[in-house]
Amino acid sequence: MSRLIGVGVGPGDPELVTVKGVRVLREADVVVVPVMETGERGRAEATVLHYVDAAKVVRIVFALNERTDRARRETAWDAAGARVAELLRDGGSVAFATIGDPNVYSTFTYLAHTIGELVPGTAVETVPGITAMQDLAARSGSVLTEGTEPLTLVPVTAGAAVLKDALDGPGTVVAYKFGRLAAEVATALRETGRTEGAVWGSALGLPEESIRQASELTEGPLPYLSTLIAPAPRDGARGGKL
Repeated sequence: MSRLIGVGVGPGDPELVTVKGVRVLREADVVVVPVMETGERGRAEATVLHYVDAAKVVRIVFALNERTDRARRETAWDAAGARVAELLRDGGSVAFATIGDPNVYSTFTYLAHTIGELVPGTAVETVPGITAMQDLAARSGSVLTEGTEPLTLVPVTAGAAVLKDALDGPGTVVAYKFGRLAAEVATALRETGRTEGAVWGSALGLPEESIRQASELTEGPLPYLSTLIAPAPRDGARGGKL
């Protein structure tokens, strides 16, 4: 039986790939990495090459940044799915490396859906990966949740209004993919009184890493894969939210 395994390889630092993730990548017959049409090496591929010989890596173009042209995006997904289907029909195992976690805003979700239609019977599995919010929390010293606090994750590609609604709520808010809307994010933080203590980061674990206070947010644009953490309001007492 063919197997398609989505492997989360973390936000960029190769040391943050799990032991299981490394094993699965090495045991797979083929490791697929997503690339943009421009062809430059992405974070997933760069991370994979720390652990897997390049001869086993297959680069497949995905419309990773296409947000407006749905037809073009669908065509790219279909083409990528067809290529992976060819690899799976040989009956082996294909690992798909994705930044972060394969079940959190990942291209793997769309690929798995397509493969279910093209190669029925394929076993689909995932290996969890460390997310950007976890990495940013560790690098910035931010506490994501305490006690009964909720945690809300918002992709700002859905619009700054969605982020503001979340910031009006009680718990910690994490915003992904906000680089193009940095000014709107700064405004939402200011209008909800959530600027103090909030941090943002990009290129985590890479030479160009940047981690700053949200009060330093510029008009942008910032890197597309920027992450924001706005911690829940706390009074400083130990166990105050239990």
